[in-house]
Amino acid sequence: QVQLVESGGGLVQPGGSLRLSCAASGLSVDFNTIGWFRQAPGKEREGVSCISATDGITHYEDSVKGRFTISGDNAKNTVYLSMSSVKVEDTATYYCGASWLWSVYARDYDHWGQGTQVTVSS
Repeated sequence: QVQLVESGGGLVQPGGSLRLSCAASGLSVDFNTIGWFRQAPGKEREGVSCISATDGITHYEDSVKGRFTISGDNAKNTVYLSMSSVKVEDTATYYCGASWLWSVYARDYDHWGQGTQVTVSS
């Protein structure tokens, strides 16, 4: 059974930093991608960043490029999203997902975690 568990969310001031974790279990060896997505109230879920499990290739949406970093620890089966220089508009529930495709689209992800709330506010 596939399980993804996010953690690390919280309240952070604008300009601050936060690191989210996504602990994965039950994924088969041929899954391809772990992605981070976010969803603000009243908005659709949008992609933030993703990383390939096969070759480590990463992708970032323009809105977070240069501020967020995605990384993986294979020994811990965990993917991290390091967030820096956060902005009020980064406020959302952050989800990690797993896909058998290399994709930045939520529709291509088969498994999801329960989400972790990130609130950027002074």
